[in-house]
Amino acid sequence: MSKPKVDILPATKVAHLLNAYPDLERVLIELSPAFQKLKNPLLRKTVAKLATLAQAAKIGKIPIQDLINTLREKAGLEPITVEVDDAIMVPDPPEWFKSGKIVKTLDGRPLLDAGEFPLKNVLDDLKSIQPGEMYEFIAPFLPAPLIEKITQKGYLCWARQEDDKETCSVFFTVK
Repeated sequence: MSKPKVDILPATKVAHLLNAYPDLERVLIELSPAFQKLKNPLLRKTVAKLATLAQAAKIGKIPIQDLINTLREKAGLEPITVEVDDAIMVPDPPEWFKSGKIVKTLDGRPLLDAGEFPLKNVLDDLKSIQPGEMYEFIAPFLPAPLIEKITQKGYLCWARQEDDKETCSVFFTVK
């Protein structure tokens, strides 16, 4: 077998995958309606460059093993075994989480629906959060690329799927 254009692994960025295998966009959209947003040029330029396939699997609510191996099969690659890491989305809140300490909430759904990537909005808001205070970001899916960028800046994060299953609340606080 020849060397793949881009190896399809959990750490592969969605943009790299689609640049190497443009036909896989259709496959992604068939796997989850959440990937329909890849047709939006602005989201394609922002989120797809940041999001890994592991993060996309969470957004699309698809087991990572299934996503990776479906894409690999369609690209003519051998299946692989994928390790799973779901540390952010655990059912019980961490010790630091206190709902009464939420001082600011941003509903990101209108921004995301308009094709905007709310990272700058969240980072600007987080500048005013003091130790012990909570910040809430609401999205229609687990915003894994946003979470990764913010936790890399030293914030603690916990996410929960709301009862309506269409909303994800992500909470941040100062480390």
